[in-house]
Formats: sequence, structure tokens, C-alpha cells
Amino acid sequence: MSTLANNESIMGFFLDLGIDAGISSPSLNALAATNNKYLRDLKLNVSTMLGSKNLSKKEAYLIALSIAANEKNETLIGAFERLAVREGAIAEEIAETHACVSIMNVNNVLYRFRHYMAGNEYYEKTPAGLRMSVMMGPVVGKEMFELMSLAVSAVNGCERCVTSHENSVKALGTSEPRIYDSIRLAAVIKGLCTAI
Repeated sequence: MSTLANNESIMGFFLDLGIDAGISSPSLNALAATNNKYLRDLKLNVSTMLGSKNLSKKEAYLIALSIAANEKNETLIGAFERLAVREGAIAEEIAETHACVSIMNVNNVLYRFRHYMAGNEYYEKTPAGLRMSVMMGPVVGKEMFELMSLAVSAVNGCERCVTSHENSVKALGTSEPRIYDSIRLAAVIKGLCTAI
């Protein structure tokens, strides 16, 4: 039996997320081989943020899914899709989460470029010319779509998109604690993606 399989903490965590106990990665194996305290921290951080009082379970799983999809982590994509469905997410909401991640990756590249090239009048004034109809009337609701957009943009490091989506989500009545918990959740899922 592998060291990872003997690590009770990570096996319980996998069970909670519905992840196959046989999954392995070089990072997990290295951490488990030394009984690293970080595995317990990671489990507690993810569990705490998925249980945020400022997000419903379904919302937390959809935000987690958006980050797993952004990081192309197939294991976690499957786990968070199943958990979101268990909490009532419909196929259209799952698909829209993936669409949100895709359009944010488009926007994050474009608007980071514009930010880097600040002062270039042509880049600033030329319309993006990109279709983004998925952002109009989303199935998950405008507030949730903006919250996911903000989380993905924060992970991708696009200052302009973060500022824009944070303003939009606040204009929709979202509280700062809800915004902050969404970003903390995105951060710990990004960390989880690195380990798994």
C-alpha cells in the first residue's frame, strides 16, 4: 500500500469530495511521504471555505468548479461537478460555469495586455470586438456569474478584470464578506489543484 493510501487525513478528505482514493500525484506523494502538516492544513482550508456562511453549498461548489476548470484539473472538475449537482445544480449551470471560465481566460489575456501597454491610445480605444453573449442573462444569475468571473480573474492575475468584476458584483448588492470568501475559496482551490 502506498504512503498516500496510508494517510488517513487525505483519504478522508478525498472521501468528503468524492475523489477516488487511488488518485495520486507527485506533490501528494511527496507530502504524504513525510506526513506533512500541510495536507491537514489544505484539508481544513478547503473544508472551511467550501462551508462558508456567505455562500450556499451549490455556489461554493460552482466557484470551486470554475477554478478547477481554469486549472484544467480533471480530477477536481469531476468532483466539483458531482458535488454541485448533488446540491441542485442543473446541466446548464455546470456548462455555464465552464463557459464563464473560458470567456474570462479570453478577457484576462486581452485586458492584461491593455494594462501592460497602458498609455497606448490605439489599444485603449480600439473595441475588443469579441462576442460575450454568455455574460448576458446567465442561467446561474448575473450576481453569481460576476462572482465566478471575479474569482477566475483573481486567480489569473488580471487587475483590470478583478477591478471591473468587483465593482459589478458590488453594484448588484453583494457584500464584501461574500466577495472575500469567494476569493479565499478560489485561492485554496488553486492550492488544491497544485497538490492533486
